[in-house]
Amino acid sequence: MKELWLETDAKTSEKTKLQKQAAEVCDVVLEETKTGINSSKNDLFVLTNFDPESIAKLKREGKKVALKITLKGKEDENTAVKAAELSTDYIIINCLDWRVIPLENIIARTSGKSKLLAEVSNAEDASLVLGTLELGTDGVLLKTSSSDELMKTVAIVKQQALKLELAAAKIVTVKQIGTGARVCVDTCDLMTQGEGILVGSQSAGLFLVEAEVHENPYVASRPFRVNAGSISMYTLGSLQNTRYLSELKAGEEVVIVSREGKVRKANVGRIKIEFRPLILIEAEVEGKHIKTILQNAETIRVVTPKGSTPVTELKVGDEVLVHVAAKGGRHFGISVPDETVIER
Repeated sequence: MKELWLETDAKTSEKTKLQKQAAEVCDVVLEETKTGINSSKNDLFVLTNFDPESIAKLKREGKKVALKITLKGKEDENTAVKAAELSTDYIIINCLDWRVIPLENIIARTSGKSKLLAEVSNAEDASLVLGTLELGTDGVLLKTSSSDELMKTVAIVKQQALKLELAAAKIVTVKQIGTGARVCVDTCDLMTQGEGILVGSQSAGLFLVEAEVHENPYVASRPFRVNAGSISMYTLGSLQNTRYLSELKAGEEVVIVSREGKVRKANVGRIKIEFRPLILIEAEVEGKHIKTILQNAETIRVVTPKGSTPVTELKVGDEVLVHVAAKGGRHFGISVPDETVIER
């Protein structure tokens, strides 16, 4: 799991609010004082200068050691590698000018030896460093005096720990309904079997539609794509918001979900809308009837508890995986728990 550290100015006017939030969501909180950098964990010592003897001594005493390094050139990169070879627990990198290339080098040279954290000042930079060289850093040290920026960064750093609850729903209706506009969501990511996006006619019930990851004799696999269905279907733009498929465009985010309910975000690379034959699928779960409309073709598959099934082979009584949302309605995609909405 990625780690989130916070370093905050003790003079900030938001100190109390920030510290309260940090206690709930951060792995470590650092505070700079006249005598050095104090950690919220008593067994963690944060060094600002590379001193092999001090590192060795602290390790012999059973302490955890973090070393902060400011990257100005190749020499500092080599220092990070030397620190990792001494089993320094954490190496915290602050990149002054270049960010991606130095981090790529250090990730490649220290992976498995030390945990690497990147110092950032906002959530956008946190997203960048966590994806560097695919592995990303092991976490970030956020330097901020803004409680809002902290919570934005939490959403990015901790998203890999989030899961959605999926349930098995029984198919009650499969019906061809003619031609309509459907949306292919081409992402900037690669999905595997059992992964896709959630799609449904009702925001309260979404079907897990699998990415085009299967080989077949007629069409090459496209693991970046989910043939997501009718333009009026809902999907998740985030864990808090639904979007109509018709609204999505390149550069925006969608939520990828696995059969196990694991969640990650992906950027949209392209949206492709074409007119194709459609099929209505209705299922029952927890006493509710939910529906979705997908393209009627063999390459479109819905995820099941043990695999996936082409929509052309679905029959009454089959089980598929769905996500049942909390009670209430939505206003412009935002959940309103107390609102009464009837969707059919």
